[in-house]
Amino acid sequence: MAATIALPETELRAAIKEAVAAGFERQLALTQELTRQASIRGHEKSAQDVMEGALRERGYAVDRWQLDPASILSHPGASPIDVSYAEASNVVGTLEPKGGAIGRSLLINGHVDVVPTGPLDMWAAPPFEPTIKDGWLEGRGAGDMKAGLVAALAAIDALGHAGYRPASRLHFASVVEEESTGNGALACHQRGYQGEAALIPEPTGEALVRANLGVVWFTVDVKGVPAHVHESRSGVNAIKAMRRVFRALDDIEVLWNASKRLDPWFRDHPHPISINVGKIEGGDWASSVPSWCRLHVRAGFYPSVAPEDALTEIGRAIEEAFRRDPALAKNPPTISCNGFHTRGYILQPGSEAETMLREVHETLNGEKLSAITFPAYLDARVMALYDKVPTLVYGPKARAIHGFDEAVDLASLERVTEAMALFIAGWCGLEPKG
Repeated sequence: MAATIALPETELRAAIKEAVAAGFERQLALTQELTRQASIRGHEKSAQDVMEGALRERGYAVDRWQLDPASILSHPGASPIDVSYAEASNVVGTLEPKGGAIGRSLLINGHVDVVPTGPLDMWAAPPFEPTIKDGWLEGRGAGDMKAGLVAALAAIDALGHAGYRPASRLHFASVVEEESTGNGALACHQRGYQGEAALIPEPTGEALVRANLGVVWFTVDVKGVPAHVHESRSGVNAIKAMRRVFRALDDIEVLWNASKRLDPWFRDHPHPISINVGKIEGGDWASSVPSWCRLHVRAGFYPSVAPEDALTEIGRAIEEAFRRDPALAKNPPTISCNGFHTRGYILQPGSEAETMLREVHETLNGEKLSAITFPAYLDARVMALYDKVPTLVYGPKARAIHGFDEAVDLASLERVTEAMALFIAGWCGLEPKG
């Protein structure tokens, strides 16, 4: 490994700052173009077309491939797949140094997939028509995380504008499936894309993520006994029976939050564990006792817990709730994992990569870089657990992520772009662009 690369000198820092400012309009235009792509799950192709074009235009060697479920599922870190991957592709652009590498290699990773919008009439403006208002760029995915992904590309552009390029191998990965399985980033790992450190510009509010939770997605299916409403007491209402599942999930959430004192990373978080019922469906006819009901659930758990152990504990609690009712005990609910099945991870303090990012942040902002715990999923778990490299999750301020009128703070975005440019310069080293 090369010796630690010092931060760029004052004159170079000024040149990079000027280059970021000069390129910000172009950066914002690409961010808006990417945000216009309605890249919800299964419809990411147009967004990846935009990213592939941007990388090719800049001279990256580009690799684009369709995700292969069989290959992904052969890895122990894979999540179950219950949708078609026919239109699911990753895009990776690579820059190789022209001379001998003098710094260290880096993987930059970000995702283009976004969550559904919900009712359109509850947005102030159409979610895929990005709007700038009071210093914020609004639109679905603008915050999570298209602005950060483009910012990382703009950071490398700024180095070029200043006359330099990374002096070590740099992979720039634009992935899918971050919002549902994490299999996109895992497919990059399987294809051999990694660095001696990784950088993920998720919207962290200009803080560094120290640890994040493991996550599972699962469904709970309850069967009832159908009947006409005139003799409804002869049936078993599956939708009403699901109330027992709600109570069991609430009890587990309370129990796991109460145990946060045992976790060194999340003990100070006000409410680290959330078990969210994100979707419910059931029944066939308003005048029939419903014979079926299904919940779609997301549960978080501490980094020390394996996903299968979390699911086992949840399953026992639900089964016990049904066992107490003779009418329901005959048809116990079934639980199936249908998405995230991932462990959490911890960024151990003290890595050279973290030290360098801290120095960059403090130089630019005049204040210490804060470290936060993140009670949700991050693709960083792939690099941290399987590449075993320091993985820095650091990005701009955003608001209403997964909500209405999602937005990213443009002033924060420009600061983060400059910070990433300086970090890349320091970590990878620089060589003349020409």
